[in-house]
Formats: sequence, structure tokens, C-alpha cells
Amino acid sequence: MFLEKLNWRYATKKMDPSKTVPEEDVAKIVEAVQLAPTSSGLQPYELLVIRNADVRAAIRPVAWDQAQITDGSHLLVFAAWDDYSEARIDAVVDQMAEERGGRSDMLQGYYDRLKAMYLPRTDEENYAHAARQAYIGLGFALAAAAELGVDSTPMEGFDPAQVDEILGLKAKGMRSVLWLPLGYRDESGDWLVNLKKVRKPLGTFVTNID
Repeated sequence: MFLEKLNWRYATKKMDPSKTVPEEDVAKIVEAVQLAPTSSGLQPYELLVIRNADVRAAIRPVAWDQAQITDGSHLLVFAAWDDYSEARIDAVVDQMAEERGGRSDMLQGYYDRLKAMYLPRTDEENYAHAARQAYIGLGFALAAAAELGVDSTPMEGFDPAQVDEILGLKAKGMRSVLWLPLGYRDESGDWLVNLKKVRKPLGTFVTNID
């Protein structure tokens, strides 16, 4: 059933603006992103769920005028930390200690070594690492949306600096990475909807090393 849903999904080009994704389904997609794994459990990105039509309309012109941004009912924006800091890593350790029954030498030592590795790196190196974690969350969101019969379109085509300004991300030490409009396909207006899904055959895509 799950693979059938993955075959059903595609990067929807035209969404029906008259249809709204139920909030209970949006909540499940958001929870799937929350549960996605990240390097060392840092979760170095945040998820913005934009319902506000005016905000989405302001974003659309700096995103190649992609209609799904406003025709969908929700826009998920994945925003990564602009850098790793001691305070950010310590906050993760504090939460783990609180929820797992206390701080251990093993826990503290692991994240002390992590800080020794991450903190000397440049902002861009750390941002790139954080952004890659956001893509894992995107994958979970895509799969969860498909499982629920919700259409979506992963997008990188936008001006990050302008989006960051619209959403006030710089002040929060965040940078927009990618986003995912959610909605329902308009089959009458989407040129891609009935085309065969094309992927490399397993024989050329997969190498088995036994």
C-alpha cells in the first residue's frame, strides 16, 4: 500500500485552490517531519507552516511565480540554523538530560566532542550541514503526504534572501532551505498528472554488493 502511494504521488504542477487540506492531516505531516532523524539528534532546522494567504502571496513573486504556493492551502518552509553554536548544542543536551533521566558523562562527552568538531568550522560549512538535515525532513513530509493522499511539490526555486526577509528568519538565526506546498491536484489543469512516472530501472540504479 505504501509503495502504491509513492507511485501515486508526483510533483503536482497545478493545485485546486478551492480545496483545503484538513488540519488533522497537516498535523500528521508535521509530526512526521518532527520524527525524522537528524545528525546527532540536533534537529538543526525549524518548520514553518504558512496558512496565511497574504504571506504566501508575498512569497510567490520571489519564487518564480510558482502557482502551487498560493493555490495550495498550506506552505511548509524548512529553515535551517545559520550556524552551530555552543548554546544551540547545549539546549539539545539539556532536553535530552531532562527527558532521559539526567545528565551522564557519556552524554556530555559526546556533545563536547561534537562542539569541538563543529564550532571551529565556518558558518557556511555548518549551515550546509544543517540544511542537509532539513532534506531528510522533506523526505518524511513527502512520504507522509502521499500516505494521506495529499499532493505536494518540493521546491528550491526561490530567492532565499528575500524569503528570509519576508519571514523574519535572519533575526532568528535561520535561513530558508526549501519548501513544500500542500494541497490537492487539479487534474484538468495539470499537464503532468497523467504522465507515466519515470525512474531509472533497478538494474542500473542499484548495485548489490554481496
